[in-house]
Amino acid sequence: MRDVIVIGAGGGGAVVAKELAEQGLDVLILEAGAHAQDSEQEWPKYESASQGVLRWGAPDPSKGPWRREYAQASTAFSTAGVGGTTLQYFGNSPRAMPGSFVGYAGADKQRYDNNYLFPFSYDELKPYYRWVEKILPVQTAALGTKEEVFIRGAEGIGLHYQQGKDIEVASFRPQENAILQPRGTAGRTDNPDWLKFPFAQGCTYCGHCYQGCTLPMRAPRNLKAKRSTYNSYVPMALTADLWSRHGKAAQVIADAFVTQVMTENTPAGPKAVGVGFRIGATGETQVETAKVIVMAAGAIETPRLWLNSGLPNDNGWVGKGLTTHATEVVTGVMPFETRSSLGPASAVRADFPGYGSMESFGGMPGAYAANAFLGSEAGIAGAYDHSGETDESGADVVGRLVGPALKETMSDINRLVSIVILTDDDVDPRNSVSLSTTQPADENGPIPLVTAQTGNFTNRTRGNREYLTRKAVDLLRAAGATSVIRPKAPPSLIHMQSSMRMGLDPANSVVDENGEARAVQGLYIADNSSLANALGGPNPTLTTQAIATRTAEKIMQKHFGGDGWVSNWRLPVTSIDPRISLACGKRGI
Repeated sequence: MRDVIVIGAGGGGAVVAKELAEQGLDVLILEAGAHAQDSEQEWPKYESASQGVLRWGAPDPSKGPWRREYAQASTAFSTAGVGGTTLQYFGNSPRAMPGSFVGYAGADKQRYDNNYLFPFSYDELKPYYRWVEKILPVQTAALGTKEEVFIRGAEGIGLHYQQGKDIEVASFRPQENAILQPRGTAGRTDNPDWLKFPFAQGCTYCGHCYQGCTLPMRAPRNLKAKRSTYNSYVPMALTADLWSRHGKAAQVIADAFVTQVMTENTPAGPKAVGVGFRIGATGETQVETAKVIVMAAGAIETPRLWLNSGLPNDNGWVGKGLTTHATEVVTGVMPFETRSSLGPASAVRADFPGYGSMESFGGMPGAYAANAFLGSEAGIAGAYDHSGETDESGADVVGRLVGPALKETMSDINRLVSIVILTDDDVDPRNSVSLSTTQPADENGPIPLVTAQTGNFTNRTRGNREYLTRKAVDLLRAAGATSVIRPKAPPSLIHMQSSMRMGLDPANSVVDENGEARAVQGLYIADNSSLANALGGPNPTLTTQAIATRTAEKIMQKHFGGDGWVSNWRLPVTSIDPRISLACGKRGI
């Protein structure tokens, strides 16, 4: 019997695995996707890579993606594989807004979703934020031209510069992101011979954040620029015995799709005792047992697994309350160079407590066009009722760009500046992950049905989206835009969270304040699905990782007699410590 089984090696699961392996526990990580052994060879740079290698699907790229059913026209951004969706995230690591937590007494308190607050205070989470920020590490982003344009516009609409990591008032600042800053020749040359480690270190400004980050070339895995859990927490977990005095190396099994959480009955109710999983390449099924099970398969797959396992759902909140940071993308066409295709995809942001956040967006032409212009709930720009009109946001063009308009706008990507809107959306009980009753099961069981009110937001969510969109349009005009384009995008299911939420009230939450399931002893949830709400709008990964760290500490204290190593602030080893490079080298990681 293992001490702990972790289901999923993404943003939350890898954190729990590393923390508990460091404490000397026997930890097994089961990951449905692939485990790249040589990212430089396995993750190609071309833009369609995400369709075959980095996607929600089997390790064999010749097989199609795993099926899901959607009750609305939408797409969901999630990635299978060791590292999970952090393989393709931008590394943005802001803290949540304090108003999302119980005990907040700020003047803007009523602007938040006060029905669904975190069951502990923001101040209580701060030590765990600092711990994760040290380990990854999280650093203030290096700025380039597109960020300078954003800052000029932010100052032009009266925002002030926010110092520190806590979001206190409406303000702008560089991103706090999990990307190593450029050093040496990085960012100073386009000669590929000089963009190799150790000459180049940190971000090389290639603009290919979607591709998993293989740079700098020849760098040890734990010194790749973007701090996905593949490059940070997972290597630390797999080598914990070599750098931690009491550590025990975790084990990871990839291509292992967990299909069942097993329980046994006790006088106090069901207790998790093990899992059943399927090896995709062979179809073989296996069983592993453990004292504690941690579900970290994501906001869609964690509730799917719970329901497929027949676990209790007495209050009906399993899979319910999905939040997605209702999105919009607003683009300004500038009469000068912006270099939007270079550097980290997003390195500057503005936050509006009680409303949400906005952040710059750049990158490769294909991904840029798809994210900025190709989706619309308003139709095609100029072909419907929007020709020559503006909507309440004040944008010059409203609707999806196609044909000559798209070609003209994309003819010089480095004269564009785009802003992504992330709202503080409500926990809406109408949003849910359930099991499909109309589509056949796949090899892993009944498939999930995802229902999201993307066309029928609550009044507060809709108001937040329009408020932030107007601010983005004003910012781009103040930065010098000659034209501002708002596609009125149908919100994508991005930053999915809260579908297995923790909360104060057992009537509308699945896990308690420690991340343990209320209905099943010894079963914990440590991914985005456990987040109590939409965090006020900021990107969720850092908060998920901080809470996963807290959950690991609670697991150790309750089940294995450990102490509070984070709350007592033992200085953590960072993922870029030379000892980790040495340990990875010894293990061939």
